[in-house]
Amino acid sequence: MPSGQVSYKQIEVEPLTPTIGALVSGVDLTQPVDDALLSEIHTAWMAHLVLFFRAQPMSPDQHLAFGRRFGELHIHPAAPYAQDTPELMVIHTDKDSFRNNGERWHSDVSADEEPPMGSLLHIHQVPSRGGDTSWSNMYAAYEALSPTMQTLLDPLTALHASDYSGQYGDHQPQRESPQANHPVVRTHPVTKQKVLFVNEVFTRRINELSREESRAVLDFLFDHVKNINFQCRFQWEADSVALWDNRCTQHMAVWDYYPESRSGIRVTIRGDRPF
Repeated sequence: MPSGQVSYKQIEVEPLTPTIGALVSGVDLTQPVDDALLSEIHTAWMAHLVLFFRAQPMSPDQHLAFGRRFGELHIHPAAPYAQDTPELMVIHTDKDSFRNNGERWHSDVSADEEPPMGSLLHIHQVPSRGGDTSWSNMYAAYEALSPTMQTLLDPLTALHASDYSGQYGDHQPQRESPQANHPVVRTHPVTKQKVLFVNEVFTRRINELSREESRAVLDFLFDHVKNINFQCRFQWEADSVALWDNRCTQHMAVWDYYPESRSGIRVTIRGDRPF
């Protein structure tokens, strides 16, 4: 979670809230990111969970290059992509869309055996108003639980599954819809802090509880993560970029701009198996 003041030499970091989110300036993402700059961005990322960059007219190749500085890139199981490059996931909603990408609180592709580490969303087109995205801090969500609830949840696992049939129109999935079992409370591999790791899009049931108990606990947790005290909200502009840690955040895209459009490209960074 965000804590204390960190001195940066190459970037300026302005927190959006005390709990999550920061606006980063002093960096041009159309240029190669060297090791020193990457280290500062990573430090800010771990402290604030989601970083925002304004006025970054990246090309797709520059977007891919920045993503690869964090690790190998992830390919979505089913989503359409741009320029014959599966790593360039298309994020687009317009008046003809039957659904909005990310309109419910979730962690990206958590049904994968190794869910993504993080995502880099570059928005190209924005509506005249609306179209914000909110992020929620899952460290804070866990820490806000009572010690008794934490003790209950710590040893439990949950099934995450997804059926992408029809979710992306006529686009054909590249592989079958994934499913995996993950800890209800995972440990972040960098910060070593505990993180609540269930979400209403992908988490189906808690394995160690009866179906009725699982439903009651999950319903409580799905509501709990929506607490506004855990959140920040970002107002997009054309060529804004968001970099979020998929291991310790959830996010939700607001679809309040019909019949206008919002469009961009997401590059996603591969992660490891939660523990």
